[in-house]
Amino acid sequence: MERTSSPPADRTVLCLFDVDGTLTAPREKIDPKLDDFFQTLRRKVKIGIVGGSDYSKIAEQLGEGDDVINKFDYVFAENGTVQYKDGTLLSKHAIQNQIGEELLQDLINFCLSYMGLIKLPKKRGTFIEFRNGMLNISPIGRSCTPEERIEFSEIDKREKIREKFVAALKEEFAGKGLRFTKGGLISFDVFPEGWDKRLCLELLDREGLDAIYFFGNETSDGGNDFEIFNDPRTIGFTVFSPADTARLCQELFFDAPPPPPPPPEVLMP
Repeated sequence: MERTSSPPADRTVLCLFDVDGTLTAPREKIDPKLDDFFQTLRRKVKIGIVGGSDYSKIAEQLGEGDDVINKFDYVFAENGTVQYKDGTLLSKHAIQNQIGEELLQDLINFCLSYMGLIKLPKKRGTFIEFRNGMLNISPIGRSCTPEERIEFSEIDKREKIREKFVAALKEEFAGKGLRFTKGGLISFDVFPEGWDKRLCLELLDREGLDAIYFFGNETSDGGNDFEIFNDPRTIGFTVFSPADTARLCQELFFDAPPPPPPPPEVLMP
């Protein structure tokens, strides 16, 4: 869903993309044709990504090794707590320094206890993934297969497993300065207040950009794109698939109608 009119096509405009569901299917590699398209787009505007995953997972989906930080003008991993510009690491934050070890352990212990009471058809490994800027919580475990991921997602739609889990966390840790957002099919993120994807805008505010266009698929309340999508510093677009993202960019930057001709010259008498 477009929230504003088409932008000018130049390198003072930034197209900022979510990863899962926006540039790739969840946890899958980018389609080579779409990859080529976004590199073509980069010749018209700046492009960047802001994802919840750590850099290694983003690299698995969008490139290999240092390829990703050289394919995008900006790379913001873990909601922007790890920041790259023009292939160079600029900064990295750590959740334990922000919230303290005591609250961090209380949070981990609560999640482990809660997940111990959840009965699912299957459970796998890595139920809590510790990242620089957040904890990623997965009731089924992040090492599940793609088929098990889909199976859990269907159960979650019916039984609201993640929704109920987040509600319990909000009640237990009310007033502790924590935020909870859902993303993807099998997990949700916990991070300090203010460490959502808007964190990357602190850097981008200083970059002299004319406009920042954000594309994401989890833009409703509770989704991990919600805050940055609604921030007045961005112009937000809700997308439904990687192909939908490419279609929007094609319309905005390649199929835009030409500017109207100048008014006819008026001759003075």
